[in-house]
Amino acid sequence: MSDMKNSPAVAHIESLLDENSFVELGALVTARSTDFSLDKKDTPSDGVVVGHGLIDGNLVFVFSQDASVLNGTIGEMHAKKILSVYDMAMKMGAPVIGLLDCAGVRLQESVDALESMGAIYAKAVKASGIIPQILAIYRCGGGLSVLPAVSDFNFMVKDGSLFVNSPDAIAGNNRDKEDTSSADFQYEAGNVDFVGTEDEIVEQIRSLIELLPGSNVEGGAIDECNDDLNRASTDLLSKRVDPAEFAKEVSDNNLFFEVRAGYAKEMVTGFIKLNGVTVGVIGNRERVADEEFETVLTPRGCEKAASFVEFCDAFDLPILSLTNVDGYKACVCAEKKLARQMGKLVFALEGASVPKINFITGKAYGTSYIMMNSKAIGADLVYAFADAEMGIMPANLAAKILTEDADKFGEVAAEFDEVQSGIQNAARRGYIDRVVNPEDARKYLIAGFEMLYTKNVDFYKKHGTK
Repeated sequence: MSDMKNSPAVAHIESLLDENSFVELGALVTARSTDFSLDKKDTPSDGVVVGHGLIDGNLVFVFSQDASVLNGTIGEMHAKKILSVYDMAMKMGAPVIGLLDCAGVRLQESVDALESMGAIYAKAVKASGIIPQILAIYRCGGGLSVLPAVSDFNFMVKDGSLFVNSPDAIAGNNRDKEDTSSADFQYEAGNVDFVGTEDEIVEQIRSLIELLPGSNVEGGAIDECNDDLNRASTDLLSKRVDPAEFAKEVSDNNLFFEVRAGYAKEMVTGFIKLNGVTVGVIGNRERVADEEFETVLTPRGCEKAASFVEFCDAFDLPILSLTNVDGYKACVCAEKKLARQMGKLVFALEGASVPKINFITGKAYGTSYIMMNSKAIGADLVYAFADAEMGIMPANLAAKILTEDADKFGEVAAEFDEVQSGIQNAARRGYIDRVVNPEDARKYLIAGFEMLYTKNVDFYKKHGTK
């Protein structure tokens, strides 16, 4: 162990990992530069502690920056230590966890420090989709703020800071007016997944590690299930307005781990367990607590869902979509970005080769329904509640298009509803595989994903047999 054993950097690591499991590497590394008398300063471990350890028995690699050494700045050797952690994690197939407490690039090392920062960017990009990348943010500013953007999950202490430009450097702003570096601001902006005390973020990171595979070659994440596979889902119809509550109800031991919860709240993303298998969930939110949302797709909601689907597909995690949507956000601001973000969601879902189930819990109207993992863009199975609504548009709106005679609106609407709309009509056309009773939802979701466990879209064939 280095002479930093009593430093905050080591304390952060030891609070995160299983007791006595941390093994430090590169403890004797120090700064190499001699400019500005840097060689005369004490730089133990060059301000970053790196190594490996365990979280509930799972191997992880960690690096932890120490602001007491050159203000936690990144120089040549500091960066090389971080790069070595990424390299070992990729070789071993284990997650990387970074604990950031850094003032940016080290001025005394000039362009060497800049190139070192660039090397960290490049390594994180290379590791993306190979191993999970998780960051705990105490202080992170300037160019290093790219690292949380490249990483998969970010957890921030409530009194920490994260920024590209400091609040006082933004024209017309200052920290007192709007602290754009604050945890609350970054949480609502979607740049961090969770905000809390250090103990709280440690607990959250440990919980997340239990849900994820170590790498992209493990075939997803599977644990033993000790919950009843046939457990009835209670009061599920009332919970469909909030996919987080719906997901929690059907999950093993009622576990739901929500990610990017502060951003685009109308779209829920997170993880559940079904018979021990980690499943990624996306869903349209209608109401949570005292907040209500339109059941529409928004640019931010599409971006949030697409990014999450891409993570799940990269790490072989099945996808469950909970659909309750009847259109698109209609405003000038949304119109600027909506089509592009809708395209990203379609790309992500259609391109995902993992098992995919769509559950229509409420409304499913028009092309907004198609966006939410329909048969047309690759859902393997589609379930629905019997009272779910489905069609090209609500019948009363269709009637106004099909006839100009106001006296016939009701008649035309009824005919349209009978002939074109509804779950039964969609099921007759093969777009819905099963109408599910609420109490049976967990049972059928488990059965569906078990059937899809061996799904393979890359077929090998030498020749036919006849």
